[in-house]
Amino acid sequence: MKSAIYPGSFDPITLGHIDIIERASRIFDNITIAVIQNKSKTPFFQITERIDQITSIFKDNPKIKVEGFNGLLADYANTKKVYTIIRGLRALTDFEYEFQMALINRRLNTNIDTIFLMTDEKYSYLSSSAVREIAKHRGNIRDFVTTNVADAVEKKIMELKET
Repeated sequence: MKSAIYPGSFDPITLGHIDIIERASRIFDNITIAVIQNKSKTPFFQITERIDQITSIFKDNPKIKVEGFNGLLADYANTKKVYTIIRGLRALTDFEYEFQMALINRRLNTNIDTIFLMTDEKYSYLSSSAVREIAKHRGNIRDFVTTNVADAVEKKIMELKET
């Protein structure tokens, strides 16, 4: 069985991420969406909220599992015994960063190979940070995320405004 890990913060998961996951699921038998708990950042959603949102999106796809992790991706790959990493690319600037990360991960764990998938051009401008920024200014994000994520983002914005 061919397995892969798709790591990211997914804060929130966008249609661009989903595009990469769905296309990767045609290549791999199993994909673990590894939601990173990055302690150096203040997330918009807690890791459990992100995991729940993503799990809901892929609940009917038995090939996809969602887990949280912290620490090094190279160590996580070892614990899972899965050494293929999926990364999405939107533009040349993404490639520079992702190429560096792929080399670092390979240096930390020589078993790791990174597969890059280009996002569909209709999502080439889309990022989680753009979705958060649009939402903070009460813009419509429903063309960029699934309904469950849009609802969660809008609810979170309302909660933040109340505090």
